[in-house]
Amino acid sequence: MDNHDNNTVLSVQDLKVNFETPDGEVNAVKGVSFDVKKGETLAIVGESGSGKSQTMMAIMGLLAKNGATTGSARYGETEMVGASLSTLNGVRGSRITMIFQEPMTSLDPLYTIGKQISEPLIYHRGLSKAKARERVLELLNLVGIPDPERRIDSYPHEMSGGQRQRVMIAMSLANEPDLLIADEPTTALDVTIQAQILELLADLQKRFGMAIVLITHDLGVVKHVADRVVVMRKGEIVEQGSRDDIFERPTADYTKMLLAAEPTGTKAPPLPDAPVVLEGREMTVDFDISTGIFFKSTRAFRAVDHVNVTLRRGQTIGIVGESGSGKSTLGRALLKLLDADGHIRFDRSEITNLDRSAMRPFRRKMQLVFQDPYGSLSPRQTVGEIITEGLYVHEPDLSKGERDIRAIAALKEVGLDPDARNRYPHEFSGGQRQRIAIARSMILKPEVVILDEPTSALDRSVQRQVIELLRDLQNAHGLSYVFISHDLSVIRAISDHVIVMKNGKIVEQGSTEQIFADPQEAYTRDLIAAAFTN
Repeated sequence: MDNHDNNTVLSVQDLKVNFETPDGEVNAVKGVSFDVKKGETLAIVGESGSGKSQTMMAIMGLLAKNGATTGSARYGETEMVGASLSTLNGVRGSRITMIFQEPMTSLDPLYTIGKQISEPLIYHRGLSKAKARERVLELLNLVGIPDPERRIDSYPHEMSGGQRQRVMIAMSLANEPDLLIADEPTTALDVTIQAQILELLADLQKRFGMAIVLITHDLGVVKHVADRVVVMRKGEIVEQGSRDDIFERPTADYTKMLLAAEPTGTKAPPLPDAPVVLEGREMTVDFDISTGIFFKSTRAFRAVDHVNVTLRRGQTIGIVGESGSGKSTLGRALLKLLDADGHIRFDRSEITNLDRSAMRPFRRKMQLVFQDPYGSLSPRQTVGEIITEGLYVHEPDLSKGERDIRAIAALKEVGLDPDARNRYPHEFSGGQRQRIAIARSMILKPEVVILDEPTSALDRSVQRQVIELLRDLQNAHGLSYVFISHDLSVIRAISDHVIVMKNGKIVEQGSTEQIFADPQEAYTRDLIAAAFTN
């Protein structure tokens, strides 16, 4: 690779990243080499732990204190590896910029977005506050923020996830960089917002002629936007080439596995006379929202608006919609974890007005699995303590030995080593943690499980494994699922009936085959188009 090629923005040679840990040295990146050309989009792909993000963090000098970098990463004539802080600051935020997956953690909640976007303009260009404000308004217009004159004085929490990501893009473009590094910039977004952000980045790339390094585990996105692809596994590059070469003529077995990891298969519907296990009628959920700072007032926000749901034994209902559509609120209302108007029946029992103690016998039969396997498991408990917790409530007479036997059986059923019960959650990968969360539900032998985005935080290959596990458990125990997701490829693979929600209402529902083959509503067609354009 020629470091002096005028067409090369960034040249990386034999880059290594090591971390010193209490358990010894961890080799996170093991000698990677690649170039980034002017105006191109280079995608770095691989599963969690492949080293793709650490590679770019090392180049930017943003590693944790226990990290060390060797090798070379040259931006023009500037060597980034081992550079002084003043040299790095002269490049970062000006010539090379970076945006991250979750803008809420990257934006300072105490400052307006206008102040945050103006900082790099004042620091790198020496603009006055007035001139910087003018430029911020231009940037907000450029990235499609509505009503920028008002929004410039908004705080991050007052904006949606898609708008916050647009703010991050505006901030990264403030000084018209040569290279933008985008680390999972759309993973946390709905499919329609994701499509808008990717289209925006492509438009801005053409306008400014900048290069983009896109770090992602979503090969659908890569196929849609990348010019070249670098595939990483366990800190090494296993393959790199043009987008067409990688997708149509992959040579590495690992690349072939990633390409085959899209969730597949179809779910047969239950028999028409299968009994109804859970039914919600005229479900309505209102939240009181406080407005004003000095003179507080409240107004009602309707999150779920007169929704009907009928779930049969052995059925999987997929609920889809963008953030704010009410799908997660509906799931919690069906489990009586939120106050709701309407009627709820479980099996043949009316449970609408039952209080907490009266609901207890039903709780073991109605379980919930959350999106985030990191946040839903207590770090202070062993896996065995976590998955047997419900037994203390619902089967208090079990002995310690009997609980242990049940824990071993539950772990085996979800494909984990029974010895895992003596370890802690931080010792496991995201996919393994989600299996632990599923085991925690299954140990109680439920009839209905509501799964709220259970695969969205996972790599595609791990998603596929979790979906296959859920199918196996459903077949073995006659389970009924309500599967909530904004990922339509997952919904298509696991559901036999689909409900499409928007603004708290059902806009369309039907069999999975009908919804995906012949959607009747424009909103459904837009969702499907955004998910499968690539």
